[in-house]
Amino acid sequence: MSPAIDVAVVDSGGANLASLQFAMERLGARVHVSRDPAAIAAAPRVLLPGVGAAADAMRRLREYGLDRVIPTLSCPLLGICLGMQLLFEHSAEGDTECLGVLPGRVERLVATPGLPVPHMGWNTLQLSAGAVDPLLADLPSPAYGYFVHSYAAGVGAQTLASVDYGRPLAAAVRRGNFYGVQFHPERSATMGAQVLRNFLSLQG
Repeated sequence: MSPAIDVAVVDSGGANLASLQFAMERLGARVHVSRDPAAIAAAPRVLLPGVGAAADAMRRLREYGLDRVIPTLSCPLLGICLGMQLLFEHSAEGDTECLGVLPGRVERLVATPGLPVPHMGWNTLQLSAGAVDPLLADLPSPAYGYFVHSYAAGVGAQTLASVDYGRPLAAAVRRGNFYGVQFHPERSATMGAQVLRNFLSLQG
């Protein structure tokens, strides 16, 4: 049996911490939920989840000193849903300055007939052209993710996969060792489990 991989889950106050921890433990990971900067800095893998408002999440990260620690990490980090949005420079939600790991802004989705806000439910991922990133290797085809969000980043140079909701939106991103997914892998069945499995296999 392979040794368990330690994963630190940033305690950002999100309601999805328990389900995410369970999903990782099913894959054999040893999960530690923490808000301690030293523990986060020393972890070989870090998950940055998030459910709720960007301003509230960033306020908690600043309170714990994690807004300074997270951008300096050299291990693989995966931001999930709001956690992915926090990796960008700015969110229109509460006019919030974020972590600045990824260039760009997160904007509110615009509701149109047949496309309400929030974007909630299953949608298809479109992988970006070129070599498949290790985070998205061996996904089922088509690959469906489960989304729940009212804000999103547009498609840019860091986009690994997009989702169409009135316009193309970033569904998975990467810059160096920092990864993010807008969908909830812990709620995305086989595809989500594969993404988390791939994350555990990333080289630090």
